[in-house]
Amino acid sequence: MEAGYNDGIVAPSSEKGAMVSYKLTRSSRKTLAIYVRDGYVDVRAPLRMPKADIDRFVLSKEKWISEKLAKSTEQLARRESFALSYGDSVIYRGKEYPITQRQGDLVGFDDASFYIPPGLSCEEIKYACIQIYKLLAKRDLTTKTYELSKRMSVAPYNVRINSAKSRWGSCSTKKSLNYSWRLIMADDEVIDYVVAHELAHITEPNHSPRFWALVEAVFPDYNERKAKLVELQTRLGAEDWE
Repeated sequence: MEAGYNDGIVAPSSEKGAMVSYKLTRSSRKTLAIYVRDGYVDVRAPLRMPKADIDRFVLSKEKWISEKLAKSTEQLARRESFALSYGDSVIYRGKEYPITQRQGDLVGFDDASFYIPPGLSCEEIKYACIQIYKLLAKRDLTTKTYELSKRMSVAPYNVRINSAKSRWGSCSTKKSLNYSWRLIMADDEVIDYVVAHELAHITEPNHSPRFWALVEAVFPDYNERKAKLVELQTRLGAEDWE
């Protein structure tokens, strides 16, 4: 947990005369770390680490930071321009489906399209699609969880859908499984991997070799499935689903 203080820093590069601007957060952590998000650079550092040491570390990563910033800035621009209209496609369980108009006040999915009322703005269309996603996620992820739980001989207490952006799923100490509604965009192989991952946590609440052995027993190709999940994460990083 980062519970220190923040201050803005500009560190000059003595070799190239370049400037690396970043926000510094000090806390009780023991190591230095750099994060590049939304066009900004965040540096996390121990409370008593000398500023000069932090600057040297940042400047030593100047090339890496520049590359990450370029990608982050491009991604941010794409996300800010993200908008949905009638006729556009959205992804559900790895397949693209069109957004169609249907008279009335209902929104839903009919196995061929995401249907919504006519005359909605881009923001309203996005909101309607999110509501459909949440309904589909609750239905499909609950079904998949209980089907896989039988194969893995575990008994989840409950399945909940949330709006988490940085976690696809989680398992509480009370054996309640939580999934981000965004997971329903992934294809079935990826969804099944995430479900198995969380179910394995009922038995092993960690990421020990025993935990991964449980996952591998169900899906020997789990590493390939994890790679596909990263691809989806990259795509969603350029889309504004807030």
